[in-house]
Amino acid sequence: MSVSPAYTCLSCRLKTLVVSAPRTSRRQLHASASYAARKPSFPNVSASKMGLLPQDTGPSINDSRIKPYSENEKALLAKKYTPDQLEAIYAGETAISDEDLRTQGRARTDPMRISYFDDFSKIRPIIDHPAEIPTGGAKEEDVGKFLKSTEPVKAPAPTREAPSRQQVAESTDPRILRLSQQTGMTPQQISKLRVKNLVNHRVVNQTRMGKIQSLYFLTIAGNEDGMLGIGEGKAAEDEDGRRQAMMNAIRNMKPVPRYEERTIYGEVEAKVGASVVQLSARAPGFGNRCQHLIYELARAAGIQDLAARTPRSRNKMNVVKAAFEALMAQRLPEDVARARGRKMVDVRKVYYGGQVY
Repeated sequence: MSVSPAYTCLSCRLKTLVVSAPRTSRRQLHASASYAARKPSFPNVSASKMGLLPQDTGPSINDSRIKPYSENEKALLAKKYTPDQLEAIYAGETAISDEDLRTQGRARTDPMRISYFDDFSKIRPIIDHPAEIPTGGAKEEDVGKFLKSTEPVKAPAPTREAPSRQQVAESTDPRILRLSQQTGMTPQQISKLRVKNLVNHRVVNQTRMGKIQSLYFLTIAGNEDGMLGIGEGKAAEDEDGRRQAMMNAIRNMKPVPRYEERTIYGEVEAKVGASVVQLSARAPGFGNRCQHLIYELARAAGIQDLAARTPRSRNKMNVVKAAFEALMAQRLPEDVARARGRKMVDVRKVYYGGQVY
């Protein structure tokens, strides 16, 4: 007769299982082993012991450069420096031991290294400040002595007729200087550009904070000799918006193709939004017979004989942009001849010597 095992509650069974079960480490969320259980696969060996680093990091200073001054050199130094300066030179050189120079001193081998250590008797054009060479019938020997001298050169005092470079830089607007660096033009060339504001109106931006008002400006810029650009600006203040539009117009200046440096090549058309602009070339003396917006564009670009039509919308902003795109989209005769595999020859110059008008 079999005896049934004694009845035990569920909590007692769980306690016995927990006590008898072996303790395991906490489960990791990734497949790799924990950091404490990792072991390096190879011993820690430095790169210098493996021979990966060169022992000599550069050419050391030669012993020929580390030698005391001779009596002749001291006499030459005494002619150029005062006794106090010589004492400071000797004290500075004795403060650094020769052994440290041999072991730690390294001569630079890069292209920008200085070709001398303590010879400051010559003027280096890249490192030193430029010195003004004496003029007015000076001999070549005097110029050579002047360049070898170590005395500081005193700059001439600025006069009223010729202001100094510092005064010119201070009087120029920093925005103009930055624009000059971006475009490559001098401030004088920028001041001679023809700049005109064509469109300005108030715009409102609806936000969750309310209506934010600002002023919009569309400006053109050109040198009246084949360069033209348009720029837009928007700001809360009138002056800031105008300046922003002017700067953008000067930055966006591009060359405009001109036939005989007076008109365009044939007929071109461009469309921006609902505005369409049609430009046509005309004979010499015809003039610019078009609306005032396109007239100002042609005048800034140096175009003298032009006819224009705007058959559709006459929105000022779109008309200006469409006219600019039409001027940039001209098809040159050289490109047409090259595409057709032909050679272009100016018959008027060959048969009439260019005199046809």
